[in-house]
Amino acid sequence: MSKKRLALVVGGGPAPGINGVISAVTIEALTQQGWDVFGVMEGFKHLVKGDKTQVKPLTVDDVKNVNIKGGSILSTARVNPAKNEQDLQTVLRVFKEMDISYLVTIGGDDTAYSGSQVYKAGGGSIRVAHVPKTIDNDLPLPPSVPTFGFETARQIGVNLVRNLMEDAKTSRRWFFVISMGRAAGHLALGIGKASAATLTIIPEEFRKAPPTLESLCEILVGAIIKRRSKGQDYGVAVLAEGLVEALGEEALVAMGEAQLARYGKIERDPHGHLRMAEVDFGRMIKDQVAQRLKALGISMTLTEKEIGYELRCADPVPFDAEYTRDLGYSAVKFLLSPESAQYGAIISLVDGKMKPLPFETMLDPKTKRMQTRKVDVTGEGYECARRYMIRLDRRDVENPENIQRLAKAGNMDEKTFVERFSKIIDT
Repeated sequence: MSKKRLALVVGGGPAPGINGVISAVTIEALTQQGWDVFGVMEGFKHLVKGDKTQVKPLTVDDVKNVNIKGGSILSTARVNPAKNEQDLQTVLRVFKEMDISYLVTIGGDDTAYSGSQVYKAGGGSIRVAHVPKTIDNDLPLPPSVPTFGFETARQIGVNLVRNLMEDAKTSRRWFFVISMGRAAGHLALGIGKASAATLTIIPEEFRKAPPTLESLCEILVGAIIKRRSKGQDYGVAVLAEGLVEALGEEALVAMGEAQLARYGKIERDPHGHLRMAEVDFGRMIKDQVAQRLKALGISMTLTEKEIGYELRCADPVPFDAEYTRDLGYSAVKFLLSPESAQYGAIISLVDGKMKPLPFETMLDPKTKRMQTRKVDVTGEGYECARRYMIRLDRRDVENPENIQRLAKAGNMDEKTFVERFSKIIDT
């Protein structure tokens, strides 16, 4: 009887811990189950072309000790084989020709959907387990279960922001830090809260109405004035990049083509997502805030800084190094189970025990993605974060003593101050 064969595919952006999953899957499948293991280079990029030369056999020597290193020994790509039937059938043909019985995909919601379609189109001929990863922590896993890579990204981000905070204090300036987080503010809030940044702004906090460029800038101007009223002309604000998508294309286009051209252009990736990297959100915010401060006669040095790519391939912290080993082992365990003959699944761990989540319960058939896990802004975690931020609140526009002090720091009369900043309270 020929050996069973397993293929590993990594899709989407990098996240700390990918190699840990690859290593755990390979070692468990090779040494404990006696399977052959193949690593597919660059996601589905070559598979959709029918190219088998980029499907490499993996050995224990290939994967030992890589679990503590960042990056991906199989690289990664964002090619979606489910975009058209021909690509999907080509992938299935390659797997059939190579006698692949098991597939482990590693990635976010787009890769999860790709894996689900391989399972569905294969009619059960290929058992599929998907290990979810994203530094954004925005996949709908069970409560309090993080996506792997998040803890490492947060720690590296915190170290960077703490350095910027010391720089801000030393050089008397404000830094506007744009943190990765396309659809949710988990990473930005995690970095801002743990580093004790001056304030953090995330899309989820705008419950009454979507944010506008005006409201974002006014929150920042208000925070600068509040710090200034205390004799502190420096600070660090962390903003989630998802605020760009929350603003929407209409808000960006409303700036006018000539002005928008200063900050890039609107483009979308193959999955329809707004390309955040194409819009220089940090510089846009910096320029808009600078104009408002100048109009108030306030001289302030502002510097924008993006944090994201520095986090994605960092060596995993012990939490992620251990977590990804558990996930990889659990993926193989699921593939061995009777349940894997009935459905493909996303692998999660709850209280240290594997909990496979069937694709059909996790993926929206219309959007072809998992529902986004948002920051719960009604919980104590966010409430605590807001308590320690320096930003205008209701007391600042209702308490006469506060109004007088803040209006003076903002070079405006008290009535103007109240009318202007009451609009951004309790958004």
